[in-house]
Amino acid sequence: MFLALVVVFVILPIVGVAVWWLISTAIVGLIMGGLGRLIVPGHNPIGFLPTIACGLIGALVGGVIGHAIGGRFVTILVEIGVAAASVAIWSATHRTPIGGSRPAIGR
Repeated sequence: MFLALVVVFVILPIVGVAVWWLISTAIVGLIMGGLGRLIVPGHNPIGFLPTIACGLIGALVGGVIGHAIGGRFVTILVEIGVAAASVAIWSATHRTPIGGSRPAIGR
């Protein structure tokens, strides 16, 4: 009986909080990644998952920096800035030439 109570009142709430944290972090990452892509000028040839990854980087790193500086509005601005920087870095390092990855011979 004691084990059942521990599972119901301790283990399940911890799992629920962890799942909720993952879902909310993915949503914040998507929003920050999308805003970061809007800020970076030009064509950004990255997909959906790299956008979320860049947004998560922006949300986590920018959140730490923003909280150190202070203020909720400053934190949001820093998160968007870090997400935009990570989108720009990802776009610059993962570019493929238009028309395929083969080098042009004789052009």
